This record gives sequence, C-alpha cells and structure tokens, in this order.
Amino acid sequence: MDMNKLELTQVWDKKFPQSDKVNHRKVTFKNRFGIELAADLYEPKGMEDKSAALAIAGPFGAVKEMVSGRYAQAMAERGFVTIAFDPSFTGESGGQPRNTASPDINTEDFSAAIDYLTTLPEVDADRIGVIGICGWGGMALNAAAIDTRIKATVTSTMYNMSEQMHNGYQFAPVSGAELHKTKEDLNAQRTADAIAGEPQYVGGFSKKRPVGAPQFLLDYWDFYMSPERGYIDRAPACSTGWTKTTPLAFINTPLDTFLGEIETPVMLIHGEKAHSRYFSEEVFVRLKGDNKRLMIISGANHTDLYDNLNVVPFNDIEKFFKDNLK
Repeated sequence: MDMNKLELTQVWDKKFPQSDKVNHRKVTFKNRFGIELAADLYEPKGMEDKSAALAIAGPFGAVKEMVSGRYAQAMAERGFVTIAFDPSFTGESGGQPRNTASPDINTEDFSAAIDYLTTLPEVDADRIGVIGICGWGGMALNAAAIDTRIKATVTSTMYNMSEQMHNGYQFAPVSGAELHKTKEDLNAQRTADAIAGEPQYVGGFSKKRPVGAPQFLLDYWDFYMSPERGYIDRAPACSTGWTKTTPLAFINTPLDTFLGEIETPVMLIHGEKAHSRYFSEEVFVRLKGDNKRLMIISGANHTDLYDNLNVVPFNDIEKFFKDNLK
C-alpha cells in the first residue's frame, strides 16, 4: 500500500453490527509528526447541541474495526461524538515501517485525535475525554498527563507496555545482566534490519490454536484468530506481529513516569481474573487525589473486556463521562 495516500475501506467491515442510532463516516487527520491517521467517526443521530466527545484506541495489536470501534459506536449511542483511530504505523493509518509502535508517537496520536475533534462544529472542545484499551490504556494515561484538553480518562483492561517490555509479566525481577542481554539482542536485530533493508517481525498468532500455552495466550488467540470475534488481516496480532525492535523505545521510555501529575478524573476498568489486572491496580495507587476509580469486573478475564457485551460496563463508562464532561 502507498502510505503517502491512504486507501480507506468504505464498506462496513467491522467485527460488530452497524447501529441504526449512529451516523458513521471515515475521516483522516495528521499528528504533529506528519503521519496521517485513519479513523472512524461516530455521531448520534438527531443531535442538536454541541456534544462531549471521546477519542478511543486499542488494544495493542488490534485495529479500529475490532474493539475501539465497538466502544466508539456504543458511546455514540449514548450521546457522545466519538472517534476510533488506527494508531501510527498500523491498520489503515500511515507511517513506515508497518506494525511498529513508539510510546512518544502513540501518545501523540491521542492528542492528534483531540486536535481533530476540536475542529468539529458539533463538538464542545471543553468536554473531551479518552478511552484507552489494553496497551493503549498506558498511552491514554500518558496523554492525560501532558494534554490538559483531556478532561476525563477511562482505561479498559489496561497494559503498561513500557513495564511489560522492560520486565515482562507480573513485575518479574530482571537482573542488570539480563536486561543488558535483551538490549544487545535488540540492537543486533537493528543491525540485521539495516543490512537487509527491511525489518523482521514477531508476535503474530499462528493459524492453529497453540497447545499447552498459558490460558491468557489462548484467550488472546480465541479473540484475534476467530473470524466471528476479532480476526482482520491488517491487524498486527492477526498478521505479521510487531517489528522485532519495537521494545527498544518502550524499554527506555517509561509511560508511567508522570501519572501523579494527572489532575483530571480517571476510571480504570479491569477483569477480576485478568492476568494483567495488576497493571491497573498499580496505576490506581500511583494516581493522586480523589479523582480516581478502580472498577474490577467479577469473573472477567483480559479479553472479555474487548467484546463481551455482558461484561463491558458501558453504562458505568457513560455515567463517568457524563459526570465529568460537563
């Protein structure tokens, strides 16, 4: 695909049915690095006054047709103007190489979405919030720490990708020697990529369900590789995975450094049985003041909050934003 000219799919290709309560259209906008992002804009039908608005992205490895769009449409049904975007380098958005990530650029992507929302005559620019899902939960919080236009933030089944790529799961103790070896391996890959003239990739799911894998990986596979739930071939998790050198920037750029500077309300939502639950619990402790809420969904795992409509607490999310985007 020629990434200098985005080629947007115009047919409805979402992994969820289209709502008859919402108007939908494809839009594009640029971030401050000059990367053009593709997005789906959802607006409540029959709206008459300026509305609060939400910018939504995630999960890490997904595209807007899968989860962020589902959240965006559901919140538009509840009266918000919403935008679900493909972050830089992924999906229908621009940027090279494909399927890579950067904590700085992907934090900026949220602010660029807010830039776009502020230009819409139907949006009240003083009432804008964000929703970050999975790995984009960490980016959403990082954006809330720097972008004062974000008046409220929700994260769902959040991952701190910097922490995960630096230490692995569950804050596993990593020695200095182990971390140095990781850096050596990643930089050796950079050399190999430079010689080859193109990056190598890792992390895409196989077509066959793995045997003997941990349950959380099976949960991921069941979502991403199921045509009924999440599979779409342009999503990183469903295709190549990520560039092998993606962890370099995250290892060296913690996303959670300035969490204590967030002065606007934050609601963290996580499943009781999610392997990743500790990320939200750790963030909750570090957020300051009384502007925070931790909502644990009984019996839910990590991916239940992607698409299980009996689990995703849309009514609670609606109330949180209506209470805080006034």
